[in-house]
This record gives sequence, C-alpha cells and structure tokens, in this order.
Amino acid sequence: MAKLSITDLALNNKRVFIRVDFNVPLDDYGRVTDDTRIRESMPTIELAMARGAKVILASHLGRPKGKPNPKMSLAPAAKRLEELLNEKHGSHPVVNFAKDCIGPGAVDQVHKLSPGEVVLLENLRFHPEEEANDAAFANKLAELCDVYVNDAFGSAHRAHSSTEGITKFVAQSAAGLLMEKELKYLGQALEAPERLFVAILGGAKVSDKIEVIQNLLGKVDTLLIGGAMAYTFFKSQGKLIGKSLCEDDKLDLAKSLLAQAGSKLHLPSDHVLAAKISDDAKTQIAPVNSAVPPGLMGLDIGPETVKAYSAEIARAKTIIWNGPMGVFESKPFVAGTMAIARAMAENRDCTSIIGGGDSVAAVHMAGVANKMTHISTGGGASLEFLEGKKLPGVEALTDKN
Repeated sequence: MAKLSITDLALNNKRVFIRVDFNVPLDDYGRVTDDTRIRESMPTIELAMARGAKVILASHLGRPKGKPNPKMSLAPAAKRLEELLNEKHGSHPVVNFAKDCIGPGAVDQVHKLSPGEVVLLENLRFHPEEEANDAAFANKLAELCDVYVNDAFGSAHRAHSSTEGITKFVAQSAAGLLMEKELKYLGQALEAPERLFVAILGGAKVSDKIEVIQNLLGKVDTLLIGGAMAYTFFKSQGKLIGKSLCEDDKLDLAKSLLAQAGSKLHLPSDHVLAAKISDDAKTQIAPVNSAVPPGLMGLDIGPETVKAYSAEIARAKTIIWNGPMGVFESKPFVAGTMAIARAMAENRDCTSIIGGGDSVAAVHMAGVANKMTHISTGGGASLEFLEGKKLPGVEALTDKN
C-alpha cells in the first residue's frame, strides 16, 4: 500500500487518534443491535492497545444535524466495545467515554489515559463543523493526539474534519488494519485481478451505477446486470416493460453503454413478474423477449438467468458484487438474489468481494457471509472506489515514501 499503515508507526506511550466507523443501529432502549462495525475495528484497536498507545476513538452515528441528540449518543457503542474486549481478553479492558469530542471534558479524559487504555469521544456530528471540514475544529481534534489513524473506510469518501481536515495538523496519518484490508481487496480486484474477472451489479437505478459500469467495462471479463436497473436497458432496446421501474432520461445512455460493452454485458433472459410488491403477490415467470403486460412489473431475475449467471460465477477467479437482483426484502422476489449469493459461496476457488449495502444484507440472509473472501464495510465508499474515484480520507494519509 502506498500509504503509511498503523504497523509503520511508533505507538508506545503515544496518544493515537483512531477514526473508527461505529455508525451502528440502536434499538429504542439505546442498545446496539448489530455490532459488526465495532467488531471489524477491533484488530486495529487491540494492536494499538497492545503496543502501549493511549487510544482515542472517534466516530459519527446517524445524522444529528450538527447538534447534540441523546438518541444518537455513542455511549452504547462504548459499552458494547468494552463488552467485546472483555469477552476476548478477560475483565481488564475499560472503555472510557467522553461526553464531547472537543473541549475541556475530552482533553481531561485523554489526559487521564495510561498506555493501553481507551476513550471513545462523543458523536463527531454533534458539531456542524465536522461535516463542514472546518479547519479550527479539525485542529481541536488534532490537539488531542500525537498521531492519527483512519480505520473508517465507510467514511473515507467524505472530506470531513475527522477524515481529511485533521491530517493537516498531525505529523503522521496512517491507515488502520480494516482500511488496509478494504484497499487491498478492492484495489487488487481493480488493478490486478486474477481472471476470469466477473462483476455483478444490481439495484434500482442505472444512474447510481453509471460510473461503476463505465470504470469496470475496461477491467472485467463479464458484467452481469440484475435488479430494476435492467429495465432501463431493456426499454432502450425497444422492449415493452409494463410498469417496471425505468429511468426514461437514461435511455440514450443505456443504449450507448450496451454498444460500448458488446458481449461483456449480460442482461437477464427471464424474470419474475407481479402486479405489486408484497409478500402475498401473485407471480409469473416470463422470458424478457415477450412483452410485459401493462399492469405487471419485473421484480426479480428468473430461473434461466440464475442458471446462466451461476455458470459465469462458477468460472470466475475474481468476483465483485454490488446490488441485489430483485426486491429481495419481499419473499416472492428473494430467490434470484439468494441464488447469486449461494453461487458465489460455492465457488471456493475465487476471490469474492461484496461491495457494501444490500449485497451485504443478502449474503447474511443467505447464510453464506463466512464463505466470502471480503465483505466491505463501506457502501458509498466502495461504490466510489469502484467508480475509480479517489477517496479523500485515503488521499489525506501520509505517503509511505
């Protein structure tokens, strides 16, 4: 990796500011309902603790719109991190909590830290200056530490005070272990994939994936399209799509992408039709070459498409998947997305990368998450990375050389 890693830093007795992604869901009682992001950050936190760092953790949670909101406090995340550390290491680790991320209280909590101890700062977004990437606010964060580590890949596409601004006021800025892992797998897939390289793109809108498609066309061997975005392509070919979702203002673009892609881009050959999205919807399977009746819409890929796509997946050595094949949240339209997840799991001889968002939910739903090589923690960040964009939170880190 071209940027400094936490493993390159001298950490003993240093105040180490680690930007983590603890943007976790909470229930009505303020309890963490999914601690995946906390668990993913633990290797970096544990490394810093083991090397005698005074560990300062910072994150955002939700969208509090620049002012304190007790429902979006990071206190439950501090409690859950302490529980996870104690489960793993016995009853020793304590995770202190600062009631603000700047100011006398935060300074005092950091000052009290001994080597190997941890404090989690309160939600960065309780201050509007965080999202504004305000220099004075970034400097206040930097004054808490000696070195900076960014382990929040999910926020790396945002130029905020805690992801980009702070790096201007510290001597060294490095990537955490999770950030390194994300960049390694996504970077290797785009720059030096083992072939055949297959990308699977789904979701509702072509407009959400235009730049991904354009960037991947020059890199992949096969591009498999599913989800509602397929219907913009179908309509651009003159097919009758009933009331299927379509971006009429993107028809010319879809036509040009198809021409540019040639045989690389595969569209569904059959689909599951219904009049409504509901668990009791009546469905029918039809080939895409026959007109969709006016009252129906396509809501999942059909069995022939599953078979064809699974055959492509079985041949692949590198696979990236971003976006579901249908409205998988509703039972009648879950089969296509689940089949793709299982096909990826069955190919044990490939590097399989799940690019965030609904695809992550899908592999968990299918019970095959543990069979994927890498599951990205950053939906928006992974999408921008696949588009070929530079991520401000990565670019700001210190170059290795």
